[in-house]
Amino acid sequence: MTKNDQYCGFEQGPIRPPSEAYSLLIRVTRNCPWNRCTFCPVYKGSRFSIRKVEYVKNDIDSVHRYVEVLQHMGEESGRISRIDANKLSKNIKQVDLQAFSAALNWLNSGMSSIFIQDANSLFIKPSDMAEILLHLKKRFPGVERITSYARSHTVARIKEADLNAIRDAGLNRIHIGLESGSDLVLKMVRKGATKETHIKAGIKVKNAGIELSEYIMPGLGGRRYSEIHALETADALNRINPDFIRIRTLAIPSNIPLFEDYKAGRFKKCSDLMTANEILMFIENLGGITSIIKSDHILNLFEEVEGAMPEDKEHMLSIIRSFLSMNPERRCLYQVGRRLGLFHCLGDVNNSRRMAKVEKICRELGITPENVDETIDELMKRFV
Repeated sequence: MTKNDQYCGFEQGPIRPPSEAYSLLIRVTRNCPWNRCTFCPVYKGSRFSIRKVEYVKNDIDSVHRYVEVLQHMGEESGRISRIDANKLSKNIKQVDLQAFSAALNWLNSGMSSIFIQDANSLFIKPSDMAEILLHLKKRFPGVERITSYARSHTVARIKEADLNAIRDAGLNRIHIGLESGSDLVLKMVRKGATKETHIKAGIKVKNAGIELSEYIMPGLGGRRYSEIHALETADALNRINPDFIRIRTLAIPSNIPLFEDYKAGRFKKCSDLMTANEILMFIENLGGITSIIKSDHILNLFEEVEGAMPEDKEHMLSIIRSFLSMNPERRCLYQVGRRLGLFHCLGDVNNSRRMAKVEKICRELGITPENVDETIDELMKRFV
């Protein structure tokens, strides 16, 4: 399933996890082999394909070459802010601008991590993945972390020996979109995985000695399945015990399939208040695990609901309970301030300067506790 018969230069895909913001992006596959999830806006209308191993290695070699040239050009402090084009052309006859830009950004970011793209890179032959990883380690032996997205369905089908070989070749973290542990919800949003598949894949990654990040999506069950979504997702993660649980609250922009159900009233979106109760129930039912919970996305109402299980569980719950105990007017102001990026924690409602800005915005736009969720829906679309 290759797209081109010849190498057309360095490539990068459209997305990566927020935790990989400073990683070098190496594209092994294009788009997503499943591409049917109703909540996902990425890759729709794009065809999945696998890049030839030699093309991926060419990308790696290009970045390596530019890194060496940049370092040779007298950079001593670990950061290059400006490049003399004439001086660069003396060192390199023909510049691949994408590869050069990737090399420069990565060099300035410390060159510690690499992310393998696109949505499900482990779809390729394990031997091909191992070859790519070994080449990365050969070119960049100082790299601390190499990570990739993967679908549970794909991981569950990989032989343990092959997954161990991939680990030995250098892959040390896998990101999986669990989204929900409820079969009802997973079927509704066409995730292409069941709860048991998620659990099987997660345990397999852990047993291979590879770090595991599982993503969950509060609100994905809508009002109808909110409770079962929270309870079954907690149960699945209790059985997996991933290294990280990453929260990504549902947003419904107009370019996703779920929007049609939402617009027609078939899917009833949870309000912020309902979603907060859902997250509360989810965390309350986590137990027997040592996962680190991360809330590293602007879509999330609570940026500060982060911590290690079990020691930080009560602290995380206390933040959500504090929000729920606020009067509707103060809660409304926090919701708006958070989604505008003015508030980063619940305590910011006590910052008079920031609070004044939010109050002014709400007055000017006529935002009240009665209509705040409509406003929030529009704000969240900007971040998807």
